[in-house]
Formats: sequence, C-alpha cells, structure tokens
Amino acid sequence: MQTLPVRPGTDVSPIEVQNTVYLWAITLVAAMGGLLFGYDWVVIGGARQFYEAYFQLNSEQLVGWANSCALVGCFVGSFAAGYLGDRFGRRRVLLVSAILFAISSGLTGWTYSFSAFIFWRIIGGTAIGLSSNISPLYIAEISPAPVRGRLVSLNQFAIVVGILLAQIANWQIARPIPDRISHAVFLQTWNVQYGWRWMFCAVMVPAIMFTVMSLFIPESPRWLLAKGDEASAYKVLTKVGGLSYALSEGANIKKTLQLETALKTSWRELWLPGVRKIVLIGAALAVLQQWTGINILFNYAAEVYRSAGYGENDILLNIVITGAINLIFTVMAMLIVDRVGRRPMMLFGCIGIGISHLLSGMAYRAGWHGSAVLVLTLSAIACYALTLAPVTWVLISEIFPNRVRSQAVSIAVSALWIASFVLTYTFPLINHALGSSGTFLGYGVICVLGVAFVFFFVPETKGRTLEEIEAQVLSVK
Repeated sequence: MQTLPVRPGTDVSPIEVQNTVYLWAITLVAAMGGLLFGYDWVVIGGARQFYEAYFQLNSEQLVGWANSCALVGCFVGSFAAGYLGDRFGRRRVLLVSAILFAISSGLTGWTYSFSAFIFWRIIGGTAIGLSSNISPLYIAEISPAPVRGRLVSLNQFAIVVGILLAQIANWQIARPIPDRISHAVFLQTWNVQYGWRWMFCAVMVPAIMFTVMSLFIPESPRWLLAKGDEASAYKVLTKVGGLSYALSEGANIKKTLQLETALKTSWRELWLPGVRKIVLIGAALAVLQQWTGINILFNYAAEVYRSAGYGENDILLNIVITGAINLIFTVMAMLIVDRVGRRPMMLFGCIGIGISHLLSGMAYRAGWHGSAVLVLTLSAIACYALTLAPVTWVLISEIFPNRVRSQAVSIAVSALWIASFVLTYTFPLINHALGSSGTFLGYGVICVLGVAFVFFFVPETKGRTLEEIEAQVLSVK
C-alpha cells in the first residue's frame, strides 16, 4: 500500500493507494514501447560497419545520414503523437507504434538498396517517435503520485533492456573476423552479406508480442474522462488504486478538465506567459539530454573504440559491457528517483558526465588508449543511466500543465529528436575536423552549461500530484 499525500489546506486523512499487480502489469506492457525503442535505436551501432560496407558508404555525409535518418521519423512520430493521442487515445497510438516496429524491422533487414534501407529506417523511427512520446505519458497518467517516478522510470528501464538486447544480439549474430583481412574479402563475409540483416530482424519478436499485449491494456483514465466516459475511467482508476483512490483522483482530474474546457485548450496556449516558460524548460531538458553526447557512445561505439585501439572482435564485446553498465545504473535510478528528487539527480548527472567527457578528451590528447578510454566512457554512461536518461523522461511527463500536457510533451520530445539528429549526423563531421579529443571536450563543456541550466530553471516535482505540479509551475493558488 502507498499513501497519497494530502493537498495543502485540507483536513482529509491520507488516502491509501493499492499498489496493485494490475497497475504494474499495464505499466510493463506500455513500457514495451520503450524496449522496442531501445533495441531499434541502438542496433545500428553494431550493424553499421557491415551495412556501410554492403552499401559502400564512403563519405562522412552518407555515414551520418544512414545513422541519423531514423531521427527524421522520430521527429514526425513524436510531433504527431500529441494530436493522435488526444484524438484517438493513448492505447491506440501504442498499438500503431507496435505494428510499425514489426513491419519496419523486417523490411529494413531484407532490403537490397540504400534508398529502401533509408525509407524503412525512417518508418522505424516514426514508431520510435510515437512510443517515446506516448509510453511515458500513458504511464504518468495511470500512476498514483507516490510511485509515478518509479513507474515512469520503468519506461527508461525498458529502453535500456532493449539497448542491451540489441548489443547482445549484435555480438552473438556477428561471426569472428580475422584482424587482418582485405577489403574485398571483408565484403564477402557472412556479417556483411547477412549478419546485419538478422540484427535488424530480431526485433520483430518483441514487436509482435507488444502488438498482441497492447490489445488488452485499458485506455488512460484522464483521456476517458476528457471524452466523457466516466464509467470506464472510474473502472480503470479503481483497478489501479482502489475505490477511495478512484473517487479522489477522478474528482481531481474532472476539476482540471473543467478548467481546460473553460480555457478552450489549443496549441496557442503553449505560448501563454506562464505556460511558455515551462514548455521552453521542457524542450531545453530534452536537448540537454541528447547534447551531453552519450548517444554517440551507442550509435558510434565501434568508431569510438576503434580509435582507442580496439580490434573488431573486441569492439562488439565492449559494446555489450556498455549496455550492461547502462542497465545496472538504470535499475539504481529506479530505486532512488522517488527518494532523492529530480533536481539533485540532474545536477549530479551533468557534473559526472561532464567530468568523464573532459577526461576522455584529455586521454585522447595524451595518447592514452585501450582501458583508459573504456573506463571513462563507462563512467559517462553510468552517470547518464543513473540520472539524465530516466529523470529527463520523468520531468517531461510531469512538469507540463494538464490542459496542454499532450501538446507540450510532443514539443519536448520533438526537440529531443531534432537535437539527437543534429548530434548523430554531425558526429562524423566534427570528429573528422576536431578528432576524438576535441569532440569529447566539446561535449564536456555542454554538460557544464547544463549544470547552470538545471540549477536555475528546473523545478522539483518529487512526491507531488500532477495537479499540484501544475499549481507550482504556473503559480496557481
């Protein structure tokens, strides 16, 4: 049992919330979108050296486009998710994303032209954009306040599990390659001809599972009440937290919806003075998460470790190690996010990642290779997994006013994918111009700037209901 905090100014006893198996079950299903997101996003890190050889990609621009094209779909999907989620419901959007995952992964794997590869990667990116928006939003809307941070973090946990599964699949599917081999012989290896294809296709299994399970989860009670289906909404709330919780939370949601109706919510409301500030903060958090540079260690891991002196066979094992570290520290984050608070974790993360990147830049400049670079990259990933990775998603799902939450989350997640596209596309160009040392030093400076941003602008949301957070950020009494 969890105790729901009483709002200031009331004399009602705290409400006991039943932390039911039902709540965890539907959260796990929704988080499957995160697992597919993680797999589809990172599988390219192990497959790229093989499909680049297959398609004969010889320029930094083509390499950057092949690795970042999915982000075009991510942007489209995340931007459309707000409208689609409000129009058709959160559950239906999750189902569509699952179907797109299954179709795009299979057709990406068995394409024989570079243009078709790009097309299906963009479709897969659309699925990522939909799920990355709707999965945490759905979880936040079904979760009681005392466990919301933990449950929304479960989406990040699923992303990390998907990342690790992709890295293990790449490692196991790829066959050993001799250290010294001619390019002509390399082009005829099983990895180049078939291995990378199975790396992409493997995600079809969890995608089909997600499609089936999405048929059995309920709709968000907030969306149901917004559409006037009170019976279904209270049924879901009762299953989630018991009758007392359902009556209390339902009343709170209806009050908020009445305010939304009175104000005639529209996209223009995102630019009202009080709302605009928090929307910009949410978008900046999303950009900061990406521009810390951690995704480079996933999408371009082979290049990073190759420049540190590792051979081809050791590179795939190192990538699996990074995924294991990512998973371990994500679990730790889930255990502390509702205890420590969002702001302290974000500050610690920016500091830890920044120091790791700055030291990595110095290590490359000093000529240190091998284990030194591996340890520093693992340190950066650990700090990221413990802090910015899950907490950014928690904050994005919490800080926006209820009446514009869906649209505002779309703005923030779209900003995240634009920032990710810029990061992923420009890395080969920046790395070619500045070298590994200059590149990591630049990411370290961004982290330092992130510390100042979080300290001065990001609110604390730990332990507050969504309605209380809205009152705090908009100063509504």
